[in-house]
Amino acid sequence: MNEHLDDILYPPIEPYDTGTLFAGEGNRVHYEQVGNPDGKPVVFLHGGPGAGVSAWHRRFFDPAVYRVILLDQRGCGRSTPHASEPRADLRHNTTWHLVADLELLRKNLGIPAWQVFGGSWGSALALAYAQAHPDAVTEIVLRGIFTLRRHELEWFYEGGAASIVPDLWEDFIAPIPILERSRLMQAYHRRLADPDPAVHVPAAVAWSRWEASNLTLLPDPELVEAMTEERAAVAFARIENHYFLHGGWFEPEQLIAGVDRIRHIPAVIVQGRYDVCTPAMTAWDLHRAWPEADFVMVPDAAHAASEPGIAAALRAATDRFAGAVADADADAEAEAEAEAEAAAEEPEPATAD
Repeated sequence: MNEHLDDILYPPIEPYDTGTLFAGEGNRVHYEQVGNPDGKPVVFLHGGPGAGVSAWHRRFFDPAVYRVILLDQRGCGRSTPHASEPRADLRHNTTWHLVADLELLRKNLGIPAWQVFGGSWGSALALAYAQAHPDAVTEIVLRGIFTLRRHELEWFYEGGAASIVPDLWEDFIAPIPILERSRLMQAYHRRLADPDPAVHVPAAVAWSRWEASNLTLLPDPELVEAMTEERAAVAFARIENHYFLHGGWFEPEQLIAGVDRIRHIPAVIVQGRYDVCTPAMTAWDLHRAWPEADFVMVPDAAHAASEPGIAAALRAATDRFAGAVADADADAEAEAEAEAEAAAEEPEPATAD
């Protein structure tokens, strides 16, 4: 899946620190840190919700410049309790719980402010967090914009996207009886919430295969296989479905209407033109509301951050903001040298004999 990334992203890197955030309601959120412990802080927000962090996500950032914090959001990845458990309770897994987790983690790590980097669902979480805590955010990098508006959800989960990928759509609706197909998210919810693995596992695999099959412009069988592994698929499908049925706990248009709170923050928006999962209409709406943010439409990509054009645009964004750190350091060094030279040129004060 990611062989081509070796020519685009930074080399693989291992964490210098891992830990557990005791987030409340019994949730233990796993996090890791890579790069420069004294570097520029950035938090990576994965998609889904419920997808978890992968090792290659560490590679969007210059490890000499950045202190990168990556976390598995509640219920997925290495966080516990895991949403794949038969009687998983998602009542305390909402957008605003995740926003609170991020703020608690920032404070626990002693970080005054950090860059926020998020794609797909991570773009929604990044916007929600930044709008709630603008003083804690230095820059924002977004990819595959998703704001959980009703028409966005209906496009991908209630039949709109079937007009582009009718063969994949048939596989998605196959587990659902004909009489339940007018409300597919609710129909899937009934099956995903069932504690019987014979019911919730096939539903979760079908849900996850539908999404995985649409993430890239060209088919990526390895990605589909990884996302349909049973334990990961159950957590992913359950958490996504839970969030989508509640519209992310957002007011209508909330994330785009809230741009005024973050308009001053330097930002880059990256969008694949042929994104089926989160069509470019949402990224364009955000761009029109927030023209101050740089907007990059990748002409030969769909949704996945692993696609070459999107990966290159994301690295360019983080390099740009890393360059701002280097420029600031260079300016400070030049100022210090100038002050030293000026001090050396000042005549020594006269002394009395």
